[in-house]
Amino acid sequence: MLGRSKGDTGPAFHIPRAWQAPMESSLKVLLVDESPIRAAIIEDGLREGGFSHVVRLSSTDMLVRRINEIDPDVVLIDLANPQRDSLEQMFQVSRLVRRPITMFVDESDADQTRAAVEAGVSAYIVNGLHKDRVKNIVDMCVTRFHVFARLAEELAETKTALADRKTIDRAKALLMKTRAIGEEEAYAMMRRAAMNQKARLGDIARAIITASEIC
Repeated sequence: MLGRSKGDTGPAFHIPRAWQAPMESSLKVLLVDESPIRAAIIEDGLREGGFSHVVRLSSTDMLVRRINEIDPDVVLIDLANPQRDSLEQMFQVSRLVRRPITMFVDESDADQTRAAVEAGVSAYIVNGLHKDRVKNIVDMCVTRFHVFARLAEELAETKTALADRKTIDRAKALLMKTRAIGEEEAYAMMRRAAMNQKARLGDIARAIITASEIC
């Protein structure tokens, strides 16, 4: 079971607490691994790489809830040779927790690799479980997550700006029609309302449209 807590919609992105150097010593790393032998390899690599705060789970039960409780900066999931259902479940975890996630698998195919990327897995490592590679993999995972998080935020801001522009134009047209005023005066009226109410211009525009639909 994924074990998502009731009412938890999840943040857009969890930005790790410690991006600045020395990054390794301050990051909390969660290792999910059912194999004690494979977990020991990863834990040795983490310690040698300077990651001192490591928490290990030996089961994937209620994993989303456990991740939210532990609140790690990075999640490492070692799956060895997972069944397709298990792999898809871990991809779903990646979508829900929105943290830097590295997955270790011994073999994969093109569809599974594509699914990992689409699920937001920051590093999908196939047949690459070696102690001396762990630090570089985690560093790459965190950096890649940070870059994609920033791109996603910029894209969301751009989409919001475009939606606001359309809404503002519609509200402006309504004011021009109902008040028999020009475009500049209608826009100035909305700007004054936004400043007086300390609100976004887009929110004022939506309120004008909503009011017009009620009347």
